[in-house]
Amino acid sequence: MNKAVFLDRDGTIIEDVGYLSNPQQIEFIPQSIEAIKLLNEAGYKVIVVTNQAGVARGYFTEDMLQTIDKTLQKQILRKGAYVDRIYYCPHHADHGIYPYNRECDCRKPNPGMLKKAAKDFDIDLSQSFMIGDKASDIGAGQNAGTKTILVLSGRGEVEQERMTGKETHIARNLLEAVNWLLKAR
Repeated sequence: MNKAVFLDRDGTIIEDVGYLSNPQQIEFIPQSIEAIKLLNEAGYKVIVVTNQAGVARGYFTEDMLQTIDKTLQKQILRKGAYVDRIYYCPHHADHGIYPYNRECDCRKPNPGMLKKAAKDFDIDLSQSFMIGDKASDIGAGQNAGTKTILVLSGRGEVEQERMTGKETHIARNLLEAVNWLLKAR
């Protein structure tokens, strides 16, 4: 079985601009690609799992989201790293347009995206990590049975207050999180 590190996208790998709707808005958080490269070299599957309710709200289409994801992957590849796959949830239970305005098992903190990736890549979730900047990221990891790391980039500083009582490691950014998990293994 494989080990994986699941990464949130906005606020963890790239700056959270709020409903990123154009590839030109992609701005990497410093050292995040370096962190991904370290995971690649250590043999972890690197899987991005991201809530994208902007699709449900009609702010952008799934086609545009896929264009953004392809651009993100190309920019990471140019720097010598790679992401094994990007999974996204376009749904929102309370807001949006049909067919996206519905309950689902993929919207974090639900573990659906992580479980799908585990099946697709033969991943041992108990030996894997979820890294993100929101309580919903940490919840998804915990609900899937992974170890979790909250990064203080993005919304992490504010979200940290919502983490009381939850067992998770806290790091300043993705590179610090990756360095910690590589030492901890």
